[in-house]
Amino acid sequence: MLHYQIIPVTHYQQNCTLLWCDETSEAAVVDPGGNIERILSALVERNLTLVKILLTHGHLDHVGGTEALVRALTSTANSTAVSPTPSIPIEGPHKDDMFWINILDQQAEMMGFSVPKNFEPNVFFNDGDEVGFGNIRLQIRHCPGHTPGHIIFFHPGTKLALVGDVLFKGSIGRTDFPRGNYDDLVNSIRTKLWPLGDDVQFIPGHGPMSTFGRERFHNAFVADKHFG
Repeated sequence: MLHYQIIPVTHYQQNCTLLWCDETSEAAVVDPGGNIERILSALVERNLTLVKILLTHGHLDHVGGTEALVRALTSTANSTAVSPTPSIPIEGPHKDDMFWINILDQQAEMMGFSVPKNFEPNVFFNDGDEVGFGNIRLQIRHCPGHTPGHIIFFHPGTKLALVGDVLFKGSIGRTDFPRGNYDDLVNSIRTKLWPLGDDVQFIPGHGPMSTFGRERFHNAFVADKHFG
């Protein structure tokens, strides 16, 4: 069964999420934006083995701790291992967000972060792909608009979605960054998220959880009443 823990990180209080399979104790971290000591502490506290890092999009507040987390876990494992331990794979987002990852230094200057080391994901995802860890399988939807390569992760069994900065409780992601597009974002929400079901709970990139049904009724940007 899938379990999760939301771990707020950075001065942006971005929702990094720890996901794990209770049958295997294998885990994945979604959007490790920073403060990796909090993520490592959660892994130790729950006695979990991190097997991959998943990224929704390339903005620094969501990926800034990625390389440091890989380095910390690899060095810890190798300190007690006879043979070298393979690096933790970084998977996602869609390849169209690589241009954001390539300018982490510029993002850091703009957002007031320290400059992280560059990295390149091991896997880029496309719409309709799946990703797994332990006995858990997550479906992937490509949801451009906030960024061109933004993806979301969906677990049908628990009706849980991790939507990054696509959708928030009462709002939607910004589209005034380079290659953002308001119409694309609204279309992504209404054609990729809503069909998953009104009873789906979602973890946004920032702020509290909500459900797709609530946002379809109340959200000032994408509620059904605003569309014919």
